[in-house]
Amino acid sequence: MSTTSESYLVGLIGEGITASLSPAMHEAEAAHHGLHYLYRPIDLEAIARPATDVGELLRAGRDLGFNAFNITHPCKQLVLAHLDEIAPEAAALQAVNTVLIRDGKFIGHNTDQTGFASGLAAVLPKAAKDVVVQVGTGGAGSAVASALLAAGTATLHLVDVDSSRATERAAALNTLFPDRRTVAATVAELPELLHAADGVVNATPVGMHHHPGTPFDTGLLTGSQWVADVIYLPVETQLIAAARSAGCQVLDGGHMAVGQAADAFALITGIEPDRTRMRAHFLQLLHDQQG
Repeated sequence: MSTTSESYLVGLIGEGITASLSPAMHEAEAAHHGLHYLYRPIDLEAIARPATDVGELLRAGRDLGFNAFNITHPCKQLVLAHLDEIAPEAAALQAVNTVLIRDGKFIGHNTDQTGFASGLAAVLPKAAKDVVVQVGTGGAGSAVASALLAAGTATLHLVDVDSSRATERAAALNTLFPDRRTVAATVAELPELLHAADGVVNATPVGMHHHPGTPFDTGLLTGSQWVADVIYLPVETQLIAAARSAGCQVLDGGHMAVGQAADAFALITGIEPDRTRMRAHFLQLLHDQQG
């Protein structure tokens, strides 16, 4: 470890994020690299500001010397109008979760897609991915869908309670990945789709601490599919637990959470973090939080 005189001031803008694990993850990894690194949540609910103020907050942060911001719900799309540059992967998703401040300019990136992709590659490297069903097509869902198609999924079925959103996302993905097939499907079609799928991904909020349950009837799982979740609070969602019991390979949401944080850290500092160490620290943070 070598200590540097460079210092970093980083923020997280979003709603209900006071208890986010991102500050602790970033600061602990920075300490291992000898960096002076301060990461602070800017909770819109706590400061009584609307999500539409994200641009004003970015500009205030720039003037106060911030180096970067992570952006989360509900600002990932709202922030686009306030950026000077947008990386290609973020432009394709039309969502940004990391904003670098360089020479007074705001540069948008998206590490949700790479975060999910790294977990998929690490945990399910040999799992069949030809046909996948994804439930939920919101902000996280867009990133996950792109990651799946980039990883080799040939047919991706998108299911959302808002059928128009699934249809729009499918059309956008078919343009981005013309050699793949992305199809919007209805909830009623889930039983048939799951039976024929190699894998299934939950990209809805169903399963979070404040939104318990499963996004579909887990009795439909045959044990031959792999199952992934984007939720990490709790990391062992009811879906992941049921899938594990059914004999499925599973990818918990903690992998995406750590992956996107690690990729954001690398963008902000230019230093590649130790992802195994970050995952171990993340699980310890969850344990402490629940204890």
